[in-house]
Amino acid sequence: MEAQPRTLHAQAASASTGWLLLLGIILIAANLRAPITSVGPLIGTIRHDLGLSNTLAGMITTLPLIAFALLSPLAPRLARRFGMSPVLLGSLILLVIGIVVRSASNIGLLLLGTVLLGLAISICNVLMPSLIKEKYPLQIGVMIGVYAVAMNLSGAIASGISVPIATHTGLGWEGALGLWGVLAVIAILIWIPQLGRQQHKALITKSSEKRTNVWKSTLAWQVTIYMGLQSMLFYVVISWLPDILKSQGLSSDSAGWVLSLMQLAILPLTFIVPILAGRMKNQIVLTVATALCFFIGIGGLLSGNHLVLLWSILIGIGAGCSFSLAMTFFGLRTANAHDAAELSGMAQSVGYLLAALGPTLFGYLHDVTNGWYMPLILLLVITFLLLIFGIAASRNRVIGAPKA
Repeated sequence: MEAQPRTLHAQAASASTGWLLLLGIILIAANLRAPITSVGPLIGTIRHDLGLSNTLAGMITTLPLIAFALLSPLAPRLARRFGMSPVLLGSLILLVIGIVVRSASNIGLLLLGTVLLGLAISICNVLMPSLIKEKYPLQIGVMIGVYAVAMNLSGAIASGISVPIATHTGLGWEGALGLWGVLAVIAILIWIPQLGRQQHKALITKSSEKRTNVWKSTLAWQVTIYMGLQSMLFYVVISWLPDILKSQGLSSDSAGWVLSLMQLAILPLTFIVPILAGRMKNQIVLTVATALCFFIGIGGLLSGNHLVLLWSILIGIGAGCSFSLAMTFFGLRTANAHDAAELSGMAQSVGYLLAALGPTLFGYLHDVTNGWYMPLILLLVITFLLLIFGIAASRNRVIGAPKA
């Protein structure tokens, strides 16, 4: 008679654990974009207050990407050494420290805090796709969709409310950036219970699974370059779209809200694309459609047409879909969680190093040409390369298989 209550209790505990894990994944994802997207609408104010050039202002977005590139290859090793849950928890704590330090009204602390939060986010960026592949092997598309939606939703909200918080509450840009430390603290509190539930040291264990040297795989390099190009496009847009829109007559508040609406509009597709990708034999149609959105949106901005909201939303759709595809490739193009983590580390290391060139180069071209024409032409060239490598990465193959 006691067996049934014990079974029910075990089922209830398991369900509770499952919901806490899901909530933890959502909250970690929510912290991976907001601390960065909150900067774009405020970059003009920060530049004015601290006397920064456009090139140095671009570094505010570039520094996290450099941090991503440097630490990403180490993330799988940290998970094997110390365990997945402790490493993720430590990253969230470092994120809080970085956000607080960055919020000081000082150029040196602004840059230092930016580097710290970049290091924290890089670890989570690498490990989350592997965690999803391990914990939800039959629902990779759905869970990548949930992960991407949480990330993009928080990023959209951060873009939209940064300027109002800075200007209407008296907190200034420092308070508007520092506010996101609260979200990170909430994620810490939700993730702490995972420490007691992890029975083994790491998600990526020394198993009998065949492991592949992803650095020698052509397919891995195709996924990696696709990851880098889509990241470059996204971070350039997040950093500079508000200034481009202001040059076309929008106020700072309006430009920030356009950036926010751009990200909100893509949420349904951000969820649907990974699911579709997981059910398709290959993802070529999705990569072509994604590139077309970029081409039309960037071309619209170049034309000077006042349909800026439409062009921005199309660019946002391209950014959201390409990010979702890149994340999905980590699972679809690998045979096990170990290879998924290694591919994620490689792609986000080399990819973000490539992406780090974007905001600074874009700002430099704007400084040199005193306009947006040549910088936007650069984005069209990057989009063409995204299409080429996206088609190559979309073919139905697995790293380590023949001809990979």
